[in-house]
Amino acid sequence: MKELEIGKVKVSELVNKYQTPLYVYDEGMLENIMKTYITNFKSNKFKTKVLFASKAFSTTSMVKLVNENGLGLDVVSGGELFTAINAKMDMEKVYFHGNNKQVYEFEMAFNNSLKHIVIDNYLELELLEKLAKEYNKHLNVMLRLNVGVEAHTHEYIITAHVDSKFGMAYMSNDYLKCLELLENSQNLELEGFHAHIGSQIFDMTAFYAEIDKMVKVLKDFNKTLSLNIGGGFGVKYTVEDKPIPIAEVCKMIINHTEDALKLNNVKINELIIEPGRSIVAEAGYTLYKIGFQKQTPNKEYYFIDGGMTDNIRPCLYQAKYACDIANKMDEEKNKLVTIAGKNCESGDIIIKDAKLPKAETGDILVVYSTGAYGYSMSSNYNRLLTPAVVFVKDGKSREVVRRQTYEDLLRNDL
Repeated sequence: MKELEIGKVKVSELVNKYQTPLYVYDEGMLENIMKTYITNFKSNKFKTKVLFASKAFSTTSMVKLVNENGLGLDVVSGGELFTAINAKMDMEKVYFHGNNKQVYEFEMAFNNSLKHIVIDNYLELELLEKLAKEYNKHLNVMLRLNVGVEAHTHEYIITAHVDSKFGMAYMSNDYLKCLELLENSQNLELEGFHAHIGSQIFDMTAFYAEIDKMVKVLKDFNKTLSLNIGGGFGVKYTVEDKPIPIAEVCKMIINHTEDALKLNNVKINELIIEPGRSIVAEAGYTLYKIGFQKQTPNKEYYFIDGGMTDNIRPCLYQAKYACDIANKMDEEKNKLVTIAGKNCESGDIIIKDAKLPKAETGDILVVYSTGAYGYSMSSNYNRLLTPAVVFVKDGKSREVVRRQTYEDLLRNDL
């Protein structure tokens, strides 16, 4: 029977060494994807910067890999910032996002020489101004704009409709007050504008509209600013998904921005993007052991030893995934089955209507493209343990996050 290999390591070897469920990342693929972004996101008209959106997969080893490969980082919480600090990330290339940053998070940023803050609303900017004076810090500020461009994605992952929790509308009261505060501030300087229009986007039309709107905003200013257009580039989860190759996406964004700038007779200092999912999703796999199988009047179930605790996205977003029985890669897929987890929820379904070979207890199930938001959104519901995370490359594996133990579950109990 043919067996799947990841990074030239057999899945059975990984399962025997690290147990299941198990998150596995092809480290070589991660490096190649980051290199593709760095190589192709270039312009001779302005500076460029690629930030990894760490919310997709934030661990010390991943941040180190990001730093080593020349990318910057966007963080949205004190925890992600703390991870970056401990990974010795270049803090000059870290941007701090979020719609409700706390005082202790700002203080952590100040104490670790972070320079770039993305502001969501006026009250946040007021707080930042107050703290920057107290700490005698000079900071670069980007204002997050809600540009009104709606990408065609799931409702819960659209972030730019008019009533989104994120950002300010152009020329709104909040926006104008922010500009006035920044104009008079001795500690804060307007670096530019940020926007993010959604996730899992396959059509460049939405990005073009976003760029056009943001470039027009720059016409109000007599100094050169920067633009950050966020991320959201689509990835392949199933055969139905047709993402545009990363190199093409980069060049299309650069070309359109150059054209828009020329058309509007403005210049920018820097263009920034924030890919997250598109760096880690397809490089990630989740391995499970198949347990019991069950036939009901209308369905056949294959039960796995994980589920919504290690991948909440099918429940949360109705996300679709592809899978195989990793130790039976060459066997005929003559069964239409439902892959169900072991959590005490009827909705704990990872994949509906998967075509697979006949399973036996102990077979290894691989679910593809789980590198984004699987580990990040994992939980201990039902007191299930968080899986280990393993990087594989050139026939070798290394554990980068150890598997939780039952003692870990009780560590904070009083």
